[in-house]
Amino acid sequence: MSAEASTEISFGGHRPPLQKIVLGSRGSELARAQTVMVVDALKKAWPDLEIATKIISTRGDLRTAEPLDPRAGRKGLFTGEIERALAGGEIDVAVHSAKDLPSEMTPRLEIGAALSRAPIEDVLIQKESVQRQVVIATGSVRRQHQLRRMFSGIQVVDLRGNVPTRLRKFVESDWDAIVLARAGLERLGYDLAANSFDFEGTRLRASLLSPDQFIPAGGQGIVALQVRADDERARGIVGAINDRNTSLCLEAEREFLRLLQGDCGSPVGVLAVIDGSRMTICAQIFEPPRVEPRTARVKGEASSPKKLATELWEAING
Repeated sequence: MSAEASTEISFGGHRPPLQKIVLGSRGSELARAQTVMVVDALKKAWPDLEIATKIISTRGDLRTAEPLDPRAGRKGLFTGEIERALAGGEIDVAVHSAKDLPSEMTPRLEIGAALSRAPIEDVLIQKESVQRQVVIATGSVRRQHQLRRMFSGIQVVDLRGNVPTRLRKFVESDWDAIVLARAGLERLGYDLAANSFDFEGTRLRASLLSPDQFIPAGGQGIVALQVRADDERARGIVGAINDRNTSLCLEAEREFLRLLQGDCGSPVGVLAVIDGSRMTICAQIFEPPRVEPRTARVKGEASSPKKLATELWEAING
């Protein structure tokens, strides 16, 4: 930022602390849709703010067609390049699907805000003519274990790519079903209200999977805005669109994953929900070859998300 821009600090008035802000995003259709959501929210909060978007290719974008080596994990797969651009000052705010962020935050970076959480359910998608569930495709290790627990005797196959690519692969395949996140589908404009939707001329059935059995990945349904820890101006801008309850839930889920040393590539589900001033946080941990997961649930003050995450970690390891 220029020296002139760095003097524009005004957190109390209508003028934003920066005259211009640069967002960094992946180039997938879903990532772009989520970035548009951020832009719209920022424009509403700061009508005079100039907003630019820089599209950044990540390692994960370049490898979506390849099966991932489970030993390598997914840590930073869809976030590393964007975080480096943020740390290097190429962008002011990184827009992430929160579940893609590693549980250990990159040094000198922090989550400055989170948009209001979208629905957290996973969705079982089938072709209208198919009534069985024999072969189900998903790229998530967590979902693979949850599916085997729910549907005995099924075959689970790997599925990679962005949401439209996954849907296209499914339509062209002989698979019986796939599982995708409800939030991503709806943010791309697919209406699930009728429990079905059209994709490129094919009618697909959509069934919500209960989060009681299919506890989602930590951060699922949340758009997180990451800033440099020393950038008060960017933090002031994104803070105006922060949803406090969503941020508290995300903090609890990420702290549990950090204690567990897990991420979205781990066979772990964790979900925090706030009702009034109270937070409930629950988790599933799958440990092959066991089919049944370890589970735990704790409740407490929503204002202490890390304390609750620690209590959950102790309960599930007790």
